[in-house]
Amino acid sequence: MKKSLVRRIFNRFFHILARFSPGATSLRPLLHRARGVKIGNNVFIGDDVFIDNEYPECIEIGENVQISIRVVIIAHTRGSGRVIIERDAFIGPHCVIACSAGRTLSIGAGAVIGPGCVITRNVVPHIYLVVPPPRPAGTVTVPLPAAKSMEEFVAGLRPWGGRSHHNR
Repeated sequence: MKKSLVRRIFNRFFHILARFSPGATSLRPLLHRARGVKIGNNVFIGDDVFIDNEYPECIEIGENVQISIRVVIIAHTRGSGRVIIERDAFIGPHCVIACSAGRTLSIGAGAVIGPGCVITRNVVPHIYLVVPPPRPAGTVTVPLPAAKSMEEFVAGLRPWGGRSHHNR
């Protein structure tokens, strides 16, 4: 569905207001509802949350959902899809939820998405998802800030063979 330029500007203006205004349980949900996002009661939307600019009407957020800081929710990749976050779900900080054209992506009721997860498939209800802990991928012999090119940095990488010094 093609939107008018005025509607697209309105959506973006209200989106900017919602991202940076106070009112995680009042003003932010209100502004996103005005953009066309379907939002249930008692929803918390954290600071700097990006909810699709082009197709906000393709996002549905159920009751009692909490969305943490800097989450990105996109309901389109080469055309609109649909994202449904069911009641009582929790989306952790810095998560990305992305749906492609013609698909519906749902986060099940009561699901908890841990920080930094990238969600591109359905999430079953009442599951707790986390990203794997970071692991060493190689030894850096040419620090990235000192490399003259990305190729020089990559050429300086050596396979990792030692114990992890992470989390010491």
